[in-house]
This record gives sequence, C-alpha cells and structure tokens, in this order.
Amino acid sequence: MKRLAAIGFRVERMNFGNVANFWAVRGRGAPVFCFAGHTDVVPTGPLEEWQTDPFVPTVSDGVLYGRGAADMKSGLAAMITATEEFVRQYPDHRGSIAFLITSDEEGPSVDGTKRVVEVLKARGERIDWCIVGEPSSESEIGDTVKIGRRGSLSGRLTVHGIQGHVAYPQLAENPVHTLAPALAELTSRLWDEGNEHFEPTTFQVSNLNAGTGAPNVIPGELKARFNLRYSPVQTVASLKETVEGILRKHGVKYTLEWYVSGEPFYTPPGPLSDAVVAAVKEVTGKPPRLSTSGGTSDGRFIAPMGAQVVELGVVNKTIHKVNENVRISEIDALHRMYFNVLRNLLT
Repeated sequence: MKRLAAIGFRVERMNFGNVANFWAVRGRGAPVFCFAGHTDVVPTGPLEEWQTDPFVPTVSDGVLYGRGAADMKSGLAAMITATEEFVRQYPDHRGSIAFLITSDEEGPSVDGTKRVVEVLKARGERIDWCIVGEPSSESEIGDTVKIGRRGSLSGRLTVHGIQGHVAYPQLAENPVHTLAPALAELTSRLWDEGNEHFEPTTFQVSNLNAGTGAPNVIPGELKARFNLRYSPVQTVASLKETVEGILRKHGVKYTLEWYVSGEPFYTPPGPLSDAVVAAVKEVTGKPPRLSTSGGTSDGRFIAPMGAQVVELGVVNKTIHKVNENVRISEIDALHRMYFNVLRNLLT
C-alpha cells in the first residue's frame, strides 16, 4: 500500500471480519482499469517435504521458492512494479488505475472481493477492465489467458436409512445401497457438450461417508459432498432439478443443501482481450491461447459489475504443491506484459 500511495494512489482499507482488503485508485473517471489479486495462500502440506522454508522466499538457480510464489504473490509484485514504471512514463494517463487486493480468495471467499465489490456497487463505482493475476500460464509464461470460468455448484447430501444388524437387512434400510444406483447415473451422465468457449459440465463426488465403524452394523445415514462445474448452457435451477429428479427416481430419502460459489462468466473479444493479446505477443512473440478452463477465481465477483475480466499470470505447474516455485524470468516477463496492457489501454 505504501508503494501505491507513493505514486499517487488513494488507498482505502476495507477489512471485514478477519479479512484484510484494500481498494486503491489513481486518476479520475473512466475508463477504470483494475488489477485484482489475493495475498492469502493455501496450507503448506508436509513441511518435511519442502526443500526450503515455505515462508522464507528463497532464490536458487533463477527460481523463487516459497508458498504463494506462483499463486499469486509474483503476480502482485509484477502488478505493482509495472504500475510504478507506467506512472513514471505516463503520469497523466487517461482514466483511472485501481487495485483490488484481498486476503480471502483461498478461503471462504465471503469477506474479500465479494464484500468489496458490494461496497463499490453501493457507492456507484465501477470497473471497466480487470486483470486478475492468477497463474494462468500452463507451460510457459503468457501461453494461456483465461477469458472466463465455469460456474461452481456444490451439494451437501444426507441420505436417510434405518440402522440395523447386517444379518437382518430386511429390518434395516442401507443408505449406501439406496444411493448407489442414483450415484451411478449422476456420475455417468453426459450433462451437456459445453459450447465453443466452455468445456462440458462435470459432476464429481468429493467426499462420501457412512457407517459406525463396526463391521456388523448397517449405517443409518450416508453423507456426501459433490460439485458441479457447469457451463453457461446450464442454469443453477436446471442442475438442481436434474440432480433431485434422479435421486427421487431411485427412491432415495434425502436432505440436500445447495451452495453456489460462482456463476460462470465470459469476456468476449473486445478492448481488454485485444490489449492483453497484443501485450503478451509483444513479449513472447506468440499470441496466447484464450481459455475458460480451470477452477473459480475472484473474477466471478467482478464480472457481474459489467467489467471485462481476464486472468494473466505465471505458470501454474507448482501451485498448491510442496516446493511451489516460479522462475524469476517469468516475473520479469509478466511485469512487461502488465506494463504493455496499461500502455495499450490508458495512453
């Protein structure tokens, strides 16, 4: 925040609960270009498997090691240094540059970008173009830019049965057996074929639990967690109706809680994607592949403001892994890409 304030940004802390966020703006009026990202990281995993202290940045042979090195502290660093260079060269740039930085992306994603966006909308503020610094690249820096993401719909399912002795199944109702045919249909179902921009919808079970631990007791209930990553050819309502229809068809007695963690979004060709493609090509000599693959990001909260949103960051091969790392040369290249985008859009 101090470095942004030093180059003329008006920095506003927006903390909610235990989540630290800030919103910073330089310039006046439209168009508003925003860099968005997060400072929080996932747990380290087994410390004994790390070659270095995960929370002490360590450079070896041109590679930076540490938790969050790729996801996404290197992106944040490139955003700041690129903006500093841009402001030095173009102090009277048109429009506004903004930073929306949170510490809640890897967690519940409730009191971070989502809350900040709610405040901005209530105040009548807007974002026209946004780059999220998530590690979008796959094999080499700049080879892939995300121009959207599928939606994410999760279910917490409880299947109700009747506990009993395994020797007297006629006196019990096994929820595992009851669910099995429905689960087979759900997991084998072709939900859709996606469209020209999005992969097909997928259904995955993430957790399944039943039983008392005793080998001679039929469980009285089963609990399952599942997730649907869905393309825009689906709606939340249609997905819920299909899942519950299959459960009812197979006679499953259930309770089901639904959670929507993100609606799908897509940025069609336009000023932002054109500027990003040109910026990347200037550095690498090749245009990036435009993709909507992968999980969710905070772009899902920013896009509904009417903003064009893309994700551009370093290579994602080691994110969330032990010995997470990023090449220093990638960070330098990302700096140049971000600078080029600012120049392409705001001069």
